[in-house]
Amino acid sequence: MNLTGFASPWWFLLLIVVAAVAVGYVLAVRSRRKRTMRFSNLALLERVAPAGRRWTRHVPSALLMVSLLLLTFALAGPTAEQKVPRNRATVMLVMDVSLSMEATDVEPTRLKAAQDAASQFAEGLTPGVNLGLISFAGTATVLVAPTTERDGVTSAIRNLKLAQSTATGEGIFAALQSVESFSAVVGGRQGPPPARIVLMTDGKQTVPQDEYAPRGAFTAATKAKEKDIPVSTISFGTSHGSVEIEGKDVPVQVDDASMREIARLSGGDFYKAATAEELGEVYESLGEQIGYETKDTDASRPWVVLGTLVLFGAAASSLLIGRRLPD
Repeated sequence: MNLTGFASPWWFLLLIVVAAVAVGYVLAVRSRRKRTMRFSNLALLERVAPAGRRWTRHVPSALLMVSLLLLTFALAGPTAEQKVPRNRATVMLVMDVSLSMEATDVEPTRLKAAQDAASQFAEGLTPGVNLGLISFAGTATVLVAPTTERDGVTSAIRNLKLAQSTATGEGIFAALQSVESFSAVVGGRQGPPPARIVLMTDGKQTVPQDEYAPRGAFTAATKAKEKDIPVSTISFGTSHGSVEIEGKDVPVQVDDASMREIARLSGGDFYKAATAEELGEVYESLGEQIGYETKDTDASRPWVVLGTLVLFGAAASSLLIGRRLPD
């Protein structure tokens, strides 16, 4: 456990009291020892309470001091970083359904592998995350608006259909619009929930040709940055993928460079996946990032438990030692 601070550090002032009690005990022991040396029969004392056992008299008091220290530490409210599920967040999953997704360089096809991984991603997200789905080819379609219900999202993922062209920018713009519309409804006093776009594609934008065009991918990524909505990009596929069009094999290589640039322009992260297994790992990593956040949480319970146990130990040892050793 890595402690990050204390919620009520002023409770440490009690350590002054603990120190005073400890000093008082030491002084009392010394005073009592002087009186004993002055008035007791030392030979009889050695026989009744040998020197080797005298230290056990101090065990209850020592345990009491330790328990007070531990309980004071607990009262100060130690905090520690802990990963907790997000209560509110919006994620738009934007999936490429262009014809290149029919390539079989990833078994059984890029599309089928992407559907399986995306479904697992949707099902694994924490309940507080609102997830939406957009598919894009030549145009973008909002299939599911942001929702905490996963069944509709997974059903839409399973029913994705291929189409011509790749308008990556349209997919991002559609996601931004969906996030804005949803945030306007659920914002409330806390403001709009944090949002992110997860873009999975396997190829280069073809509509429009220029990625810096008004509806191009780079323009959309820049807009996402302005709205503080990062785009995490997943470049899926290999360099030797191909599809058959009109009886001819047409190469459909992945475009890592464009995906990196979209992530950079938007403030998001770039991921590369060449197999179904790698894609699953990427989605799992994204699920951890999106579904959870690190917060400072109360870490006093272990100290309370330990302090209480030591306190009980002090009481038990006092009873036990008090029976064995005479005053």
